Amino acid sequence: MAIGALSNALGLWILARAYSHSRRLRRSRAQFLLLASGLLLTDLAGHLITGSFVLWLYSNGVLPVVGCQFLGGCMVFFGLSPLLLGLLMAFERCIGLTKPLWHSAVVTQTRARIGLGVAWAVALLVSTLPILGYGTYGLQPSGTWCFLQGPPGFCLLFSGLGLGSLVAALVCNLIVGVTLLRARLLRASGEDRRRRRRGAHSHDLEMMVQLLAITIVSCVCWSPLLVRTFMYPIYSAF
Repeated sequence: MAIGALSNALGLWILARAYSHSRRLRRSRAQFLLLASGLLLTDLAGHLITGSFVLWLYSNGVLPVVGCQFLGGCMVFFGLSPLLLGLLMAFERCIGLTKPLWHSAVVTQTRARIGLGVAWAVALLVSTLPILGYGTYGLQPSGTWCFLQGPPGFCLLFSGLGLGSLVAALVCNLIVGVTLLRARLLRASGEDRRRRRRGAHSHDLEMMVQLLAITIVSCVCWSPLLVRTFMYPIYSAF
């Protein structure tokens, strides 16, 4: 938890410095930095809030019902939010490379902030469904954490959104990779033109590498749990 929180704090500091110089860069890079900052801030809050609560539970040795609901809600919110934000980042880069004119006219800083808000709102709505009367959080077999426990529709909603976000992000990253490869292969042979476009391609490649790393980490960390949650209603039926 401490390493994760420190890493996210360091990442936010680096992005803040980069964002302060974003006016010198292309607009799309500023929007990408905004979305990346939202992702790091969400992950940092997840480490601090969820981790601190777990430490408090271990120190007290008791998991009350209200605490179980809170811990389960945090697990769902801070698990789903990064997946949705990762999809937003991948979609923004995909549109920025495949439809640059449309991207520059439509994808603004204001709309990027709205996208952040919508991703957080969707994750918050899903995590609070048990409070609204649909779904339950229950103590897991280890007795140390709580997570969603039914009904099947609630499990399918969470796992479907998570797996769908991962698959869509992978597709967007694949499109970005193919587009960059084609641009490199079809680039004009003139040295001056190459030199002028080299900076833009280096920024695109840098953002693609960052997105790919985020997507791979998300797949490794969340795919097993999302697949198991998706299969839970099927196992329950038999």
